[in-house]
Amino acid sequence: MDNNYILEMKNITKEFPGVKALSNVNFKVRRGEIHCLVGENGAGKSTLMKVLSGVWKYGTYTGDIVYEGEVQKFHNIADSEAKGIAIIYQELALFPELPIYENIYFGHEIMNGKQIDWNETIVQSKKMLDKVRLHVDPSIPIKRLNTGNQQLVEIAKALSKNCKLIIFDEPTSSLNEDDSQNLLKLMRELKESGITCIMISHKLREVTAIADTITVLRDGSTICSLDAKKDDISEANIIRNMVGRTIDDVYPKRTEKKIGDVMFEIKHLTVEDPNTGREILHDVNLNVRRGEIVGLQGLMGAGRTECALSIFGNPYNYKIKSGEVVMDGKSHFFKNPHDAIEHGLAYVTEDRKGNGLVLIQDIRYNITLANLDALVQGVIIDENKEIVVANRYKDEINIKAPSIEQKTVNLSGGNQQKVQIAKWLFVAPKVLILDEPTRGIDVGAKYEIYSLMNKMVEEGMSIIMISSELPEVLGMSDRLYVMSEGHITGELDGAEATEEKVMKMAINSN
Repeated sequence: MDNNYILEMKNITKEFPGVKALSNVNFKVRRGEIHCLVGENGAGKSTLMKVLSGVWKYGTYTGDIVYEGEVQKFHNIADSEAKGIAIIYQELALFPELPIYENIYFGHEIMNGKQIDWNETIVQSKKMLDKVRLHVDPSIPIKRLNTGNQQLVEIAKALSKNCKLIIFDEPTSSLNEDDSQNLLKLMRELKESGITCIMISHKLREVTAIADTITVLRDGSTICSLDAKKDDISEANIIRNMVGRTIDDVYPKRTEKKIGDVMFEIKHLTVEDPNTGREILHDVNLNVRRGEIVGLQGLMGAGRTECALSIFGNPYNYKIKSGEVVMDGKSHFFKNPHDAIEHGLAYVTEDRKGNGLVLIQDIRYNITLANLDALVQGVIIDENKEIVVANRYKDEINIKAPSIEQKTVNLSGGNQQKVQIAKWLFVAPKVLILDEPTRGIDVGAKYEIYSLMNKMVEEGMSIIMISSELPEVLGMSDRLYVMSEGHITGELDGAEATEEKVMKMAINSN
């Protein structure tokens, strides 16, 4: 093996019952580079990294892992960590109630004889936090940190194990723009210190900004590796290799815009968090017309999701101090989500795995869950009707699965999101709130979600789209509102909106 390369995975094949997840994949990573691994959901990226890290142990796949010039036979994560390989998952593996220092050294505690040396643990944790530029007291519990800082603790944890190679699996998917840029800057610093980074990401703008090399997987096979210094690493070329075709416009145009009268309004909404007594929304006013996509943009913590939940039956029992919701010209305040649904308002949560879907259940169960009343025959659910409904939505929005009996947990992120959207389409809402509708899904699945959104508004539905991806909001919105610290700080027509205008409004509060 060339000494310039720290890792070479040769002819890796991994099969699950009925599915070949990886087929003779070859993957080479230079020492001290940032190597991005891209591909559609289901392309095999995470599976390949699980093979590398020992989650899928030696003997469950064919092919060789050559790391630091030696063939490796990892039987678990501890084996790969012992060789200096660390993996940081999209869902962070931290204990919220424990202090930072215990999280950093959990599983590889600093010992003094037979006892844990807590004083030295705190001292070393502070050093690790300094390396990732997180200047906080290591004694505070993890739950007091925001998501971006928790991500930094995960990196500090990896550095505490003297790792030489860190795998980042969708590291910025849950971060705001500032935290994302901070993390990318840190990755560059890790590279300068000699640490090799592999990053899985769907955010191609970040990939092209940071990558030294980009490897594209499609359908479990290696398509190409692109050298950032020599090859075409434009988003268009990466997409073409990812999906096997050209997507001429990432944000599809509507065939016809039929924007009507105001369908839905929020007037003077002021909301307080009952746990802290802090106002989280201040005199919020917005509206959406029939057949219109209205974007709701702002930095993390601006109050976008809190606004959506407050009007969607207030499931978290925020204290609504003032304001009203107007639907079809009639004033409402929905008592609970069921009440909101009955009046034509639906909400697609940003947390599809935790709150949006019952992952252990099949596609059929999930699609019909929010509107079982429509399936009742007498006092029981008409299963034949349920099957017809589920198959109709599976076909209409192209949910890729063998059948509606497929467990939802086994679907890719993009197809899980389609199931969640199908669930709310079956309710037939007048107004649909989409909260981070494309988080953690690939460019091909995003295009399908965008096309579906266009189809829904062309048929007369109104959509409020909350998204942390600013290009997405600009590309899809007819009009958009910007929030900052619980205030609406601006309203822009889609045609006049720019990233600069939106960001200026997002960092200023009234």
